[in-house]
Amino acid sequence: MSTSFKILSDAATLPSCDTLIAMAVYNGDRVNWVEQAVNSILQQTLDAFVFVIVIDGTILAELMELLLAFSERDSRIVLLQNETNIGLAASMNKAIEWGFCISPKYFVRMDADDVSKPERLERQISYLQHHEHVAVLGSGLTEIDEEGNKVGARVMPASHKKIVRMLPRRCTLNHPTVTIRYDVFAQGFRYDADLLNTQDYFLWITLASHGFVFRNLKERLLEFRRVNDFYKRRGFAKSVNEFKARIYAMKALRRFTLWNVTYACGVLCLRLMPAKVVKLAYKFDRLLLEKIIKH
Repeated sequence: MSTSFKILSDAATLPSCDTLIAMAVYNGDRVNWVEQAVNSILQQTLDAFVFVIVIDGTILAELMELLLAFSERDSRIVLLQNETNIGLAASMNKAIEWGFCISPKYFVRMDADDVSKPERLERQISYLQHHEHVAVLGSGLTEIDEEGNKVGARVMPASHKKIVRMLPRRCTLNHPTVTIRYDVFAQGFRYDADLLNTQDYFLWITLASHGFVFRNLKERLLEFRRVNDFYKRRGFAKSVNEFKARIYAMKALRRFTLWNVTYACGVLCLRLMPAKVVKLAYKFDRLLLEKIIKH
């Protein structure tokens, strides 16, 4: 295991644990949102887990104090600190590597600005326990604004067949909602740490091409924070990476079709348009996705 992080608090006294929850925080995270995110995990109806929080480089003193206070009050929390900011994908890989020391069965993603519903863990772990062929399980989510008001929803296709069929056109799992069997990581699969975004999209394509089975619950088990400048923040680099992911999916899944290529090029062009146009397209995309799921 890499030594490029230090352990600020450890769960070394804990026995083997089935469930590891991983979250990363960095200097740009808001303290109150992180507090809500952590509390939403600590208040889960399923309470047997280890919660690994990776501190990605230097963070605000107030945020560090909050995390240390949480770890002192709850022995399920493990704090790992990276020496420098290395990004979400590399931080998740650090949590995955550390997790092998407690022999977990499930890896649960959490973001520092989201809120998990109290029953999230119980629903997802129970589902995986009863469906041993499923390797990656996502769920629907509710979109909330900066004040916590509902502003939308995102429910993905439920079946493996639809999830994989649509991968060349869109990322068909809500990343902050996923639970992954640790067997996936035991076989050597990881997030691509060289990517600063779309890491999840590339990972799903890779796993799908290797035959892993996906599933989405339609229940909205997470509140996803959609900030006001959401449509402005995607950036050219993210748009290009999404385009590359779509081409990769077509190759890896052998789904090179005129429709898929046209869609990929169309979305790339759309991302370069003014934010207002992107906002309208996003709303249309949500309606289109709902229609696809219903049929």
